[in-house]
Amino acid sequence: MIKNLRLETPSQSLASRVAQRLRGAIIDGEFKLGEMIPEETLASGFGVSRTPVREALNQLQLLGLVVIRPQRGSYVFEPSEDDISDICEFRCVVEPKAAELAYAHDREATILALQHAIEEMALAMRERDSVRYGRADTQLHEAFFQHCGNPYLQVAYANAAAKIATLRTHLSAPADVLRPQGFDQHSALLRYFSEGNFEAFEKLMTVHVTDTRDNYLRTLKLGIR
Repeated sequence: MIKNLRLETPSQSLASRVAQRLRGAIIDGEFKLGEMIPEETLASGFGVSRTPVREALNQLQLLGLVVIRPQRGSYVFEPSEDDISDICEFRCVVEPKAAELAYAHDREATILALQHAIEEMALAMRERDSVRYGRADTQLHEAFFQHCGNPYLQVAYANAAAKIATLRTHLSAPADVLRPQGFDQHSALLRYFSEGNFEAFEKLMTVHVTDTRDNYLRTLKLGIR
């Protein structure tokens, strides 16, 4: 359950501020997959009426993070095996292309972003901090889209980005922070990107995302959240 309900960025609408805080809480694992999100408790914790909370939950439903069930309440999404497979297939298609475009459009800034993410991963592994590792992992993969220069590709990825980040935190980061395989793959992706070796980059990205898919499905079957 969410611990700190402080709202940031007062320039945003109240519902957007609530949505932003809840989005972060779901991605960071403060709510479990499939957990009910109690409107009344949230409204009381935020110090707001239930109206902005409901509006926020509607916004998060559009991102795929929340499922609203009439007469039953709102819940964090629970991925199916097909959902996980589809998301990972999508990533295998779009991430190598985004990386290639980022190399052509803003190579140096992308490399700096990747290096920073790798450094954060290393620190997270030393501290056994799975949330920090998951955030750094997300930053690395999103860097390709942030610097690719193609707004249509960016929008396409943004539609799935919150679910991708949530799956990462809940289903892989707790294990990734304890083993070097994922970190080594990320480091190799940085090396291939820096060299402009996109044949090797795409092959490794496909292996990396496929391994991720298999880990997600294995964790899901074991009932670990």
